[in-house]
Amino acid sequence: MSNQPNIAVIGAGVVGLTVAKLVQEQFVGSNVTVFADKFYEETTSHVAAGIFRPGTSFKGPTVETTKKWIHGSWRYWNDILKTPEATKSGVKSVSAYIFSKENEHVTRNYLIDDLLPIYRTINESEYKLAPKGTKYGSYFSTLLIECGRYLPYTADLIVGKGAKLVNGKIENFASLSKFGNFDLVFNCAGLGAKYLCNDHDLVPIRGQVLKVKAPWVKTAFYGDYDTYIIPGFDGIVTLGGVRQYDSYNLNYCRFDAAAIMERCYDMLPSLKDAEVVSHKVGLRPHRTPVRVEAEIINGVKVVHCYGHGGYGVMTAPGTAQHAVEIGLDLLKSNIKNKL
Repeated sequence: MSNQPNIAVIGAGVVGLTVAKLVQEQFVGSNVTVFADKFYEETTSHVAAGIFRPGTSFKGPTVETTKKWIHGSWRYWNDILKTPEATKSGVKSVSAYIFSKENEHVTRNYLIDDLLPIYRTINESEYKLAPKGTKYGSYFSTLLIECGRYLPYTADLIVGKGAKLVNGKIENFASLSKFGNFDLVFNCAGLGAKYLCNDHDLVPIRGQVLKVKAPWVKTAFYGDYDTYIIPGFDGIVTLGGVRQYDSYNLNYCRFDAAAIMERCYDMLPSLKDAEVVSHKVGLRPHRTPVRVEAEIINGVKVVHCYGHGGYGVMTAPGTAQHAVEIGLDLLKSNIKNKL
């Protein structure tokens, strides 16, 4: 291994850019190049509301690894929150309610209820905030990460330390050779990894949201049927959502939009006065388990980090930290054959 390894990162969403940032911190003096055919607002990460609330469908290879990723991510975002750069990087605190008319388990989350500063059952007075017919509810305090800020902020950071951003689609790992010889490659291609790795376990889960102008909304709300209201920065609130398994449809659907508005207006009637700013559609890259592991492909040392589903923004740092640890071990090794 050279003193200044050449390292490639495929993908410029929240996972890829976080990996690149951590690589520069762990591999001091390394030459980092990020390859992607989509940057910033074109990425799936940009569509996400970004609240720290991983669903119970998020899984690593073991329960211990899953918790390691989540806890590592929580520490990473909290460390940013404590800095003067928090607002610029798109990280802020937010409180949230989750209500259900049907199932108590909807309002609980074993992955984070012992991690967040507050996660409790709502009291009688708080039922007044809930839609009529609500039987169960929880309140929790958490964080929000807005990728509209975090992605360009992080890109500027890594470029400032010498990283290169290359706009182009990587069809296969061998094609990287035309850009130079890389000692290590991080595959953070999201849904693109389905074709890059011929991974049939990776499937899209279609999401659609509305962005509305509602500066009076300061608290997040969750409800049945994947209903959510999440306040971001500058008075923009995300209303959702849908979760359509194995759908590749990137087109706006007016029926989905109408259903989202009906559910969100029922939960928070004041939203009827909110201006609709935009409609967004994205394909979440879902895989069980999320893939964070090493592989030697045609002599190229590769560390995969993809398949986060709808929880990539919140869990990117923990999985990225794990991927970078694996990468460091791989760089130190002399393995030449497929693992």
